[in-house]
Amino acid sequence: MEIRQDDPASPHVADLLAHHLQELQEVMAEHAFALDATGLSAASVTFWTAWRGHELVGFGALKELDQTHGEVKSMRAAPAARGTGVGRAMLDHIVTEARNRGYARLSLETGTATLHAPAIALYRSAGFVPCGVFANYQISPHNQFLSLDLTA
Repeated sequence: MEIRQDDPASPHVADLLAHHLQELQEVMAEHAFALDATGLSAASVTFWTAWRGHELVGFGALKELDQTHGEVKSMRAAPAARGTGVGRAMLDHIVTEARNRGYARLSLETGTATLHAPAIALYRSAGFVPCGVFANYQISPHNQFLSLDLTA
């Protein structure tokens, strides 16, 4: 698998990103905080795609909240690639990049629906633990917050 920095507004990302946003909207409605291509193109966000040969198998992003704190954004494995290690590879890539940037903490917001169970298990297996709300998020029954101490 190859992970490379990419443009979230590229045509090859459009279908998977649309699927990601639609699926989250269906289960979280106004509590879905996933970024669209414009949000993922912000200067504070670095976006990567994962490839197996010529097949796009996933994407993920890292948002800089401040000089010591990053946020995992919009991680997604393509439906046909779920359970094949795409999520683990992308998360490892994002954690490594956060450490290389010198962040002390890496946080994320995710949902509470059954749809999110595999992602939550992945994050917890990587050492993420529940934390309080951060950035501009609002607490609701539809979301939860996790963080990873990168200083350990």
